[in-house]
Parts: sequence; C-alpha cells; structure tokens
Amino acid sequence: MLDALYHSIDPVALSIGPLVIRWYGIAYVLGFVCAALIVWRVARRWRVSVDVDSLLTIMICVIVGVIVGGRLGYVLFYGDGYYLAHPLEIVAFNKGGMSFHGGLVGALASGIPAARLTRIPYLTLADLGCIAAPMGLFFGRCANFVNGELWGAPTDAPWGVVFGGAAGLMPRHPSQLYEALLEGVVIFCVLYALSRRLPPRPRGTFLGVFLLMYGTFRFLVEFVREPDAQLGYLWGGWLTMGQVLSVPLVLVGAGVLVYALSRRLPQRGAAGAQPADADDPTAR
Repeated sequence: MLDALYHSIDPVALSIGPLVIRWYGIAYVLGFVCAALIVWRVARRWRVSVDVDSLLTIMICVIVGVIVGGRLGYVLFYGDGYYLAHPLEIVAFNKGGMSFHGGLVGALASGIPAARLTRIPYLTLADLGCIAAPMGLFFGRCANFVNGELWGAPTDAPWGVVFGGAAGLMPRHPSQLYEALLEGVVIFCVLYALSRRLPPRPRGTFLGVFLLMYGTFRFLVEFVREPDAQLGYLWGGWLTMGQVLSVPLVLVGAGVLVYALSRRLPQRGAAGAQPADADDPTAR
C-alpha cells in the first residue's frame, strides 16, 4: 500500500465562473480533430477526393452517430433497467454513461448517409474512419483515467493505482491506460502502417482489422478491469458485458476481412471523380 500510486488528478481542466471545462470534453474535441486530420491525410495519399465540405459532412455525421449511439448503447447494455423507470435520464448526458460498442454501431450507421452525401464508397469511408478512430479511443481512455472511472481489478503490481472513492483504498490496475495503449496507440500504429502501402489495400481491409484487434484487446483487458457495479460478472465470476459485446466484433471483423481479401475492391474516390460501383449502393 505504501508504494502505491494515488490518483489525485482534477477532472476539471479549467473553471471560469459558471464555465467549467472538463478533461473529458477536451478529450472528445481532440479525438475528433485528430480523426479529421488523419482522414484527410490518408485520403490524400490514397487519392480519394475529400474536400473541406466532404470532410465537414463526414465529421458531423460521425459526431452525431458516436454520441447518440454511445448513449443508447449504454442505456441498453449497461442500464440494467434503470432507464426504463427513468426515461428522461436517457438524455442526461451531463451525468455520464457512454458505451464504446454503441458508439461504434452509431458511427458505422452514420457512415451510410455520409457515404451517400460525399459519394465515397461506404467501405472506403469506413476504412478511413477506422484508421482515425484509435486516436479518439486514446484520448477517451486517458480521460477515463483522469476522471478516476472504469478502474481495474485489485492488484499488487508496483504500478497499481489507488483511485479512492467508490474504488476504495486498495491499489488497482490502471486498466484505462492499458486500453489507451492497446486500443489507441497499438491499433493506430498497425492501421496507419498498413495504410502507407500504395496502391491501398482492398476496400474493407482496415475495418476488418480494426474490429478484430479492438474486440481481442477489449476482451483481454476485461480480465483486469472491474465490471460495472450495476451488472457485475454475468457468468462464472469472470465474464463481463464488455466481453460479451466484443466477441461479435471479432467474428464480424474476420468476416469483413475475408470479404475484403476475396473481393479485392479498390479504394475509390469522391465527388463524382469515379463512377459508382454497380454492387455498392452506398456509392450512388
């Protein structure tokens, strides 16, 4: 206990009168800004025409999809019936509660109108988004650590952190930082390195690899992450909701990757630069 690290980071970055800026909000802004820059840079390398209007359209669609999907995902997967009894709390974003899996579904769904509006094939757009998404995950998990939430299971490792409050005074795994490293840094490095190859790898490759890697990393980290208090372990004293939701990501990711490598559709550009593919309705 004496050698443990004590968490004492203020979640409020700046407070001026009634204006309060939290690190969590800054993390969202940084994540979306970095994602936009990465999408633009990779699209330029792939010779996919993404102008300022198209980039703004993509980001607006994704922001709405992530926020709405993340909130609804939390309500459905982690609410444990609370929101059925308190439906007005669903829109109480100031009280926290976002699900990555729900945000992912929302982002993928928002890609459909974004693809139609920008005339970028859906899978090309999804590939670009998956290369950029790990930066948002990195900042988001760091913000979770700053907030002292989503902590890990008790540990006697020398890097254990005492979060205090509901987490108690026992050292715990800083699982937020494990996820920031694996889901953020590692996945980004792998996907960005893959994106450097020209001509680009087939359409859907990056979506498949992202789903496979995220699902695997999240499943493994859940073994050292404390389950949500309202749910606990779902089975056998080890299975968590995060693991249940991550298995489909691995399976879908494998399927998308097989499809991408078998069809070998080229990454295609936007704004009428190329004709739409006959088998890709979202490109029209």
